[in-house]
Amino acid sequence: MKKNILITGGAGFIGSHVVRLFVNKYPDYNIVNLDALTYAGNLENLKDIDSKSNYTFIKGDITDLAFITDLFQKYQFEGVLHLAAESHVDRSISDPLAFITTNIVGTVNLLNAAKESWKDQMAGKKFYHISTDEVYGSLGKTGFFTEETSYDPRSPYSASKASSDHLVRAYFHTYKLPVVISNCSNNYGANQFPEKLIPLVINNIKNKKALPIYGKGDNVRDWLYVEDHALAIDSIFHDGKLGETYNIGGNNEWTNLDLVRKLCDIMDAKLDQEIGTSQKLITFVKDRAGHDQRYAIDASKIEKELDWKPSIQFEEGFEKTVDWYLDNLDWLENILSGDYEKFYEQQYNNR
Repeated sequence: MKKNILITGGAGFIGSHVVRLFVNKYPDYNIVNLDALTYAGNLENLKDIDSKSNYTFIKGDITDLAFITDLFQKYQFEGVLHLAAESHVDRSISDPLAFITTNIVGTVNLLNAAKESWKDQMAGKKFYHISTDEVYGSLGKTGFFTEETSYDPRSPYSASKASSDHLVRAYFHTYKLPVVISNCSNNYGANQFPEKLIPLVINNIKNKKALPIYGKGDNVRDWLYVEDHALAIDSIFHDGKLGETYNIGGNNEWTNLDLVRKLCDIMDAKLDQEIGTSQKLITFVKDRAGHDQRYAIDASKIEKELDWKPSIQFEEGFEKTVDWYLDNLDWLENILSGDYEKFYEQQYNNR
């Protein structure tokens, strides 16, 4: 009998890569993809596996406890990979309540449903909460976040994720719920919603629009290729030790300005333009409120314990990412126009 595995937020950027990996790699699992299809959820990300026999999509909201409880009763999930979240820092600054509701209340709903469903048999079950390195706050010029770094969130987004992390750990200690947590660095790759830096820059260069950079552009981020992240999630879900946290990083630090300049040069080469042309589009804008200066991950624990490390180097990853967006301009246009929401909402309602 197939194991029913729940993946929340599976129509989003990272989630869609995880769903695809699990559906293709594990035919003995029935993957249930639960997504509310808010603005960043896009079923087009998964059209290549939509007809697979071990894949089921369900539209639903993790903030609806009755719905979540019924879902667990129906499917008797043996594992949960929880990726559903509001995730954009700028949006959290303008609307923090939405982040509190989804990221905290939604996570508690899932924890409660799992606790109730698994109360008679915890063995063999796993609740895996996927989180962010932003919960750790900001680093100076040196040092790395480790699994022992104290939490110091600086935005409503990171505070909501820190709270959900703490709640997951509390359910492990209080109720013996079998949980594991990971905190990852910035992801990049195919299917990312174009409000995020890399697809935004690619699209703006293509359309000769300004490339906005916060402040001086000296904020540093560690970039992780999304397919590498999916493989790390696979390893943690299957082999991660219960109650443990694993940091997932790309060992790939860039200042925002240097990253944008690198993308400019790649795009100029792809578009047969003189190198340096796109850099003229760079525009410095008022810095983000509470902008963390630097993130950097020490991923030695997951490498040592689970034999995972990033396989895609930054040059290859950035090239692959640029190529994907240039080869999928229709996808990008559908996102920017909002047509993807109308089309897939109609398709879903007609099922």
